[in-house]
Amino acid sequence: MNNNAIINRAISLKNKMLYSISEPVKLFFMRKKFAHQYQETEKTPLISVYVPTYNRADILMQRAVPSVLVQSYKNFELIIIGDCCTDKTEEYVNHIDDPRIRFYNIPQRGYRYPPTAENHWLAGPVVAANTALGVCRGKWIARIDDDDTWTPDHLEKLLKFAQNGNYEFVSSSYIAERRGKRSIVSVKDEIPPIGGTQTWLYRSYLKFFKYNIDCWRKNWNRVNDTDLQDRMYKAKVKMGYIDEVTAYVLPRPGENTIGLDAYLENKKEKENHYKF
Repeated sequence: MNNNAIINRAISLKNKMLYSISEPVKLFFMRKKFAHQYQETEKTPLISVYVPTYNRADILMQRAVPSVLVQSYKNFELIIIGDCCTDKTEEYVNHIDDPRIRFYNIPQRGYRYPPTAENHWLAGPVVAANTALGVCRGKWIARIDDDDTWTPDHLEKLLKFAQNGNYEFVSSSYIAERRGKRSIVSVKDEIPPIGGTQTWLYRSYLKFFKYNIDCWRKNWNRVNDTDLQDRMYKAKVKMGYIDEVTAYVLPRPGENTIGLDAYLENKKEKENHYKF
């Protein structure tokens, strides 16, 4: 084992210990303070929807933003967090005439991790996502990435499911496209059954669970959202899963697959796009 591997393992073990001690305790006190607010079903609570993005203005405006704005559920705020965007993201967002939209551009983007294509996929959205969690004002929180889309009833369906089951966190199935083939991604038989991050809806008092910038150092559950959902599950957040499609994860223009595969097939482009 080389020095870097030893350091990565040590930091991962330290983080694991800190999370395993602190997060269940925080959850206990947050429930004591806020859980009663969810006992009486509120028909239209405010949902904070956030989008972390970096210099992908076109796809943001073609996919995520219109997908949110056509939701059947209307009481939401849409928070778009630019990770120090230098393209036309802010200009495009400011031209949308909708008071529910807020845009914040992080002023600088320094070194965070070894800037490989794989690490950009594993930890790239962490800073922007954590910034978004700090400004969410809703009673519920949902995340959608700039290149994802929702079914029009996504928020309505997940909120109703969460309220009826008294769940703190819910997720669903989604449709993914890889190399020209679309399939339903269902995890109903997995333990725990948790859908992709674009299908999450959870109570806002859980926003103390922050994304881990060191997730890339781990040997398993290395993706920022998988790391977070694993910690939530281990802290015993009350989770529910609905085996219905409420989202789509499709290749970006010029690519034919999604996820890590897309990053590894376009290493130079990704490393250049996301360089610090």
